[in-house]
Amino acid sequence: MTGSSSWTLGRVAALKGELKPPGDKSISHRAVILAALARGTSRIDGFLPAEDCLRTAGILQRLGTSIRFLDEGRTSLEVDGRGLGGLSAPSSAEPLYCGNSGTTMRLMLGVLAAHPFRVTLSADESLAARPMRRVTEPLGAMGARIEAAGEGQAEHAPLTVEGGPLKGMSFELRVASSQVKSAILLAGLHAAGTTRVREPAASRDHTERQLARLGAGFIPPDDGWIGVEGGHQYAAAAFPVPGDPSAAAFFAAAAAIVPRSEVVLTGVCLNPGRTGFITAMDRMGVRLTVANQREEGGETVGDIIVKGGADLKGIRIAGDLVPRLIDELPVLAALACQAEGVTVIRDAGELRVKESDRIAVMAAELGKMGAKIGVLPDGMAIEGGVPIHGAEVDSHGDHRVAMALAIAALGAQGPTTVTGTECVATSYPGFKADLDSLSGGR
Repeated sequence: MTGSSSWTLGRVAALKGELKPPGDKSISHRAVILAALARGTSRIDGFLPAEDCLRTAGILQRLGTSIRFLDEGRTSLEVDGRGLGGLSAPSSAEPLYCGNSGTTMRLMLGVLAAHPFRVTLSADESLAARPMRRVTEPLGAMGARIEAAGEGQAEHAPLTVEGGPLKGMSFELRVASSQVKSAILLAGLHAAGTTRVREPAASRDHTERQLARLGAGFIPPDDGWIGVEGGHQYAAAAFPVPGDPSAAAFFAAAAAIVPRSEVVLTGVCLNPGRTGFITAMDRMGVRLTVANQREEGGETVGDIIVKGGADLKGIRIAGDLVPRLIDELPVLAALACQAEGVTVIRDAGELRVKESDRIAVMAAELGKMGAKIGVLPDGMAIEGGVPIHGAEVDSHGDHRVAMALAIAALGAQGPTTVTGTECVATSYPGFKADLDSLSGGR
């Protein structure tokens, strides 16, 4: 990304209308990777053409995968799969650039661990500061050789992978992480024997659902363990990508904040591992209903209807609920500013190693607007019902922070300017236009 952009927002009379959120970011990454590892030509519809997902597709193209975008918006594509172990070394030594996408880097580490060539994955400044040892250690135990420049622990990008034969193993993760779990399972597809993973709490299970649907040797849950038997080649398939619930959460919160609103969010992924924000909003008193539930491509999909004007109350968000809404916590913090009482977020230390330290950043930026927020080691305490005012706030290069601050501005007295909004292109390029469409452009 080049240059810098900003948004200026303020209160609106109401948010009205129907909106189809863009394709789910997590599923888009996984669909194009799994299609590249299949035998035959797969079609993906609803793909999210944001920078992060395009990084994954671009890397797979450099590894010999033919990918054809079928529409101008790049939401439909065909992928000619290479089969397990069929990716080829890039034609140049230039690193495979992951940009700001942690999902790209972690999942591709799992894929590349089994391929017999040497390649480097590089990153932007933000991603290069994020922890990778939680992925590189289990992959190393399986037989992969992964090195970081200037250090021996392979903690930070750039990371050089020299793949080769892998052996299946069992891993108990210290932190619930769908990215780490998925990287291990993708490596396990190529490994000799069985690879198993158990998490301390359930994280989103999109990879598992797709592996089961594809007949790729998935081993269903048993006493918290899931796994995959290596060497199961699988055929190409159709991958319908539902609407992203993390994107939907911003508009659900916006409708809850603006009193006379009524917003319908259609075709949203309702995977149980992704609906924690619905649970939290329901507990806060948001007028939210779910309709038209159905199954598509291994995922539950439905519509979310939110009406404004409810009296909101502070709640506690902690424990097993946190992995189900980890990406939505910034916007829930913004919503909590409008709720009576205190909202306490705990067990969310993972927020400190996202694109920014989202605990510190959200507390500081909402604080500029007059919010009263106490920072905790693994979360925050937000005193709701305190009037907030417009201010100049900064994204800190974090797409979810930028969007959460935009939603907070809807409940503030006076205009708010959010700076550094170019980062939103990593996950939701059309966010501001979609928000404007619900508010009549005001």
